[in-house]
Amino acid sequence: MTRKVDVYLGVASRYSYLASTQLAALQADTGCALEWRMLFTGDLVGMTGVNPFKGAPVSGQYNWDYRRYDAECWADYYGVPYREPPHALIHDYDLLRRLALAATAAARLGVVERYAPLLYNAIFNAQPTPFGDTVLLGLAEQCGCETQGFKAAMEDEATAELLRATTQKAHDRGAFGLPAFFVDDRMYWGNDRLVLLRHYLLRE
Repeated sequence: MTRKVDVYLGVASRYSYLASTQLAALQADTGCALEWRMLFTGDLVGMTGVNPFKGAPVSGQYNWDYRRYDAECWADYYGVPYREPPHALIHDYDLLRRLALAATAAARLGVVERYAPLLYNAIFNAQPTPFGDTVLLGLAEQCGCETQGFKAAMEDEATAELLRATTQKAHDRGAFGLPAFFVDDRMYWGNDRLVLLRHYLLRE
């Protein structure tokens, strides 16, 4: 029986990017079916009522320099490229919601599994560039989408509603950060829990 795994990823989350680079191998090894769901992490975290990223770090793991170092270590382990995004991008919440909206439009058009890696590459691997609709539409074109149709999907209120509903669903299922993976009645949170998810899928 094919097992379905709901994959919730943050558009500018370091650990979501890192986890996304391992999903093809997870699918090949376990035969699972993956459902990609892209969100803005800040909106999900805001629903919990506690934001560990605001103010002084509540522990060393939330220190910006440590998180960059940790992400670089994971990237080295996975053998994938990693470039720390500019602070201006990571802290522009309106822009990040726009990126999440574009990824949700890609999901509605059936190309999110191709679109998301291109978006992650632009954020974490490519040279810094101003993000705007021109970039987002260019990525859609690389996925075979007609740019006007993709822009219309981004502007459609149904896309915004789907993004809100997806974020609410992740919260309702117990997600408090991203990436988060759900299979059966289980949640696995974090890039470093992929090994546990893989173990569960192979065992079952």
